[in-house]
Amino acid sequence: MDNIVNARKIYVVGHKNPDTDSICSAIAYARLKSKLTGEIYTPRRAGQLNEETQYVLERFKVKAPKLLSDLRVQIKDVELRKIQGVDGSVSIRTAWARMKELNIKTLPVTREGKLEGLITIGDIATSYMDVYDSSILSASRTQYRNIASTIGGKVVVGNDHSFMPKGKVAIAASGRELMADFIEENDLLILGNRPNVQQDALDLNVSCIVVCQGAEISDEIIAQARRKEIVIIRTPHDTFTVARLINQSIPVNCFMTKEGLITFGMKDYVDDVKAVMATKKFRDFPVLDGNKSFLGFISRRRLLNSRRKQVILVDHNEKSQAVDGVEEADVLEIIDHHRLSSIQTIGPVFFRNQPVGCTATIIYQMYQEEEIEIDSVTASLLCSAIISDTLMFRSPTCTPIDEAAARKLAEIGNINIEELALEMFNAGSNLKGKSAEEIIFLDFKQFTVNETVIGVGQVNSMNTSELREIKAMVLPHMEEARKKNSLDMIFFMLTDIVTESTRLLCCGPEALSKVIMAYDLNEDTEDIILRGVVSRKKQLVPTLVGALQQ
Repeated sequence: MDNIVNARKIYVVGHKNPDTDSICSAIAYARLKSKLTGEIYTPRRAGQLNEETQYVLERFKVKAPKLLSDLRVQIKDVELRKIQGVDGSVSIRTAWARMKELNIKTLPVTREGKLEGLITIGDIATSYMDVYDSSILSASRTQYRNIASTIGGKVVVGNDHSFMPKGKVAIAASGRELMADFIEENDLLILGNRPNVQQDALDLNVSCIVVCQGAEISDEIIAQARRKEIVIIRTPHDTFTVARLINQSIPVNCFMTKEGLITFGMKDYVDDVKAVMATKKFRDFPVLDGNKSFLGFISRRRLLNSRRKQVILVDHNEKSQAVDGVEEADVLEIIDHHRLSSIQTIGPVFFRNQPVGCTATIIYQMYQEEEIEIDSVTASLLCSAIISDTLMFRSPTCTPIDEAAARKLAEIGNINIEELALEMFNAGSNLKGKSAEEIIFLDFKQFTVNETVIGVGQVNSMNTSELREIKAMVLPHMEEARKKNSLDMIFFMLTDIVTESTRLLCCGPEALSKVIMAYDLNEDTEDIILRGVVSRKKQLVPTLVGALQQ
């Protein structure tokens, strides 16, 4: 029986080092797509949430999206062959019949869903060829019900769940005198239809007698066996057939492989799994969940049919800002308000890019275009995103469309924009307990200009003294952060929302000279204050890119 374990999901995700716009837009757009299509669209985050975004989600009682750190194909994106496991006590013959029925070569042995081992066709063949010890049934604690089932018989008297405590398997092919020489107490004796031999077996206190060819068993024999707690099994087969079949009643846990099993989890990446498989000779590999429960088998052939993750990107179209492995994903849509950049897709996609101040503004327009009513919570998230990205309409990236959208959304969400903005910005600039490196990369975007890789971080605050404290903390650690993250230059914006200005910190070879050239500053400038510059997207990055390209 084949089964797909997980339902197909389509992820909606923003950029790394997510801000309020990327998170709120992902949540709102996933809700819109789900309403329009009835399919499963689920928002994700590509990194740690900043303080401002956490405040917004907590204020409007919205659960933070789960982390999506890699878009490479995982085992959960592959169709597994799901097989019901067998208990370790079932007979080898039962296991073989199950394999034949399902046309498989490996069978999982489980207990309460947990994988205990694997039994293969090869293991069963080995059991047939290597079992010569006549005491194997007692050593393996084979239950009498297994024996009866394997030889096509029935337990006439005795506990069919019990097993031979010790002893061997023997055939009664001689008289009483010789029997007494080789039959011992607790043995299992295979015999024919002679009543006197049945009596002799009881007198010798064997643990079990197997009566062949459906022979009659007298009431007296049955009564004696019950008193002595001796099991009697009757089978229609002859002694030769019973002797040939009986070792097939041994439980699979005696021959299954239980040490050194190669297993995979649902979150393992297919590339890594292929590398392991290439070094192993096995055909099927077990897949387990987080509780070590068996889910199904995966094989090399099934990996060829793995499905790429489907994803919608919001608030970015630059590969360096996207979730790792995006080049292996099936990008369905891109909704953005930044410059066109380096994302490459497998096929044509729906790409909507507008010169507005916030992705949330575009999402709001799409709700209107589709005539889908926006609930209060979604409206509050979208409004918060616009406030954040436009610095409450102060940023030069802000358009009349953004402000009109925010004010309409504020009405739906019953929000006071000025009050919300103050609380958001205060939350965002509250960096107590964070290290210098955490602050640098809190709201950070990476760009590649020709072969130069730069990173631009930003902190917005309405408190000038707080920005001075952040500068003192961050500046000594910028060069170490640059080298650690293999960046050519780092630029860090300390943006004062009230004065609408930015103090710019920079490090890396030629970083300071490029800023001086870009903004036509005095060559001896060290403390860089950019009046009227508050937008990374519109005022800083394009200017720096122009300087770097010269």
